[in-house]
Amino acid sequence: MASAPQPQLPLFYKDLTPLNSRDHANYRARTLDRAPWAVGQHAIPLTVDEFPLAHRHFPIVFSVGDNPVPLALLGLNEGVSVFFDDEGKALEDFYIPAYIRRYPFLLARLDPNSETMSLCFDPESGLVQEGDEGNPLFDGDQPSATTMELMDFCQKFEEAGMRTQQFMEELKSADLLMDGEVAIARPEDPDKPYVYRGFQMINQENLVEVRGDKLRTWNQNGLLPLIYAHLFSLDIMRIIFGKQVQQGKLPAPMPNLQVEPSA
Repeated sequence: MASAPQPQLPLFYKDLTPLNSRDHANYRARTLDRAPWAVGQHAIPLTVDEFPLAHRHFPIVFSVGDNPVPLALLGLNEGVSVFFDDEGKALEDFYIPAYIRRYPFLLARLDPNSETMSLCFDPESGLVQEGDEGNPLFDGDQPSATTMELMDFCQKFEEAGMRTQQFMEELKSADLLMDGEVAIARPEDPDKPYVYRGFQMINQENLVEVRGDKLRTWNQNGLLPLIYAHLFSLDIMRIIFGKQVQQGKLPAPMPNLQVEPSA
C-alpha cells in the first residue's frame, strides 16, 4: 500500500497512509494505557481551545520563527518530560493535550488542489492493524462508529487549529510577542541559575498600551482571557523546574530551552 506523499511529517508521525475500506477493511484501532510516542517530548503543540485546562498544568509559550504556535511545556529541557515515564505512562493526573491524544490519526489534504481532507494514520505506530485486538474501523464498506468518532475528533482539532492561527495573527499584528527568558536558581545554589531561552511570550509592556476599543473586542471574542491564561501559566515553569529536580532530570546550569517542534 502506498503512503500519502508527505514532504515533512508532523511531530510523532513516521509515515502517513489514507484510511480506506479497500485496504483496511479488517483493521482495528488499539488503545493503550500509555503514550510511548510522547516519551522525551518536552514541547507539545496546543490549540487555544485547550488553554482553559492546559494553563493549570503546563507553562504555555510560543515557538520562535515567522509562524509561531502555542506550546505546552512538559519539561524545560530538550528530551525531558516530567509528566511521562520512559514507557509513556503518566506519572500523575494531568490534562493530556489533544495533539498527543490524536496520534496515530490525523486529517490530511491528499490533493493540494482540493479542500477535501482524508482521515490518515501512521502505519508505523502499531496501533492500527489487522487482528482481533481493538475496535473495528469498518463495518463492511462503511466507516464504523469508532472511525466516525475519530473523524469527528480530528475535524474538531483542525477547526481549533484554525482558531489558533487567528489568535496568533492577532498577537503578531498587535506586536505582542517578544523573546522569552526565564532564570531559575536552586535555593542551595542561588548564584548559578538555569537560564531558559528559545521561546516567545507576551510582552506585557506592549499589552498595556493596546487601545481600549481593541481590548474590548478581544474581551468580547474571548481572546483576552487566552492572553491571561498564557501569562498566568508562566509561573508553572518553576513548578516544572522543581519536578525536574525531584526526578533528577536537570542538566548542567545555563541550558537553552529549545521549543520548536516539527509540527
